[in-house]
Amino acid sequence: MTRSALLILPVLLFAAACQDDAAEMDASHDEMHAMHHAVEYVNPRSPADGNVAPFSAAVWVGNTLHLSGQLGVQGSPETAEQEATNVLDNIKATLEEAGLTMDDLVSVQVYASDVGDYGAFNDVYRTYFTSEYPARAFLGSGDLLFGARFEVMGIAVRREGAGEGGADHPEM
Repeated sequence: MTRSALLILPVLLFAAACQDDAAEMDASHDEMHAMHHAVEYVNPRSPADGNVAPFSAAVWVGNTLHLSGQLGVQGSPETAEQEATNVLDNIKATLEEAGLTMDDLVSVQVYASDVGDYGAFNDVYRTYFTSEYPARAFLGSGDLLFGARFEVMGIAVRREGAGEGGADHPEM
């Protein structure tokens, strides 16, 4: 081999390696793009459903589940603790329907008609988690629909290594 061929060989090998890396990055980008734009509804509602509340319980976008605001007024709870239990049971049920748990929540917003119920809500809230708490806001809202004390909404993300393809969420 000539000296100039020996000098060019490493450059050619480097260029070939870069081309392979670029092809892998393009494929990875295409997969990520498809995953981030995949949308699926949990307990969906649409205008065709007639006179129902105009929202779905939750919406998957990729591996992120956006939960609609939920109330806990079923059974006419007499205390803030009872209503907090009801609303968190509703959130938990929606998550379970999507193949997730409360520990998959990454962000929670709590709207309260009376911020004086903060302690009562927290006493119940703490019992629903076995790992890190999600980020959260507790907001005074004034009157809520149907005389509710709380409305809770959240965002959950399927954790890496968790069972892919939950009950109603296919692998993406």
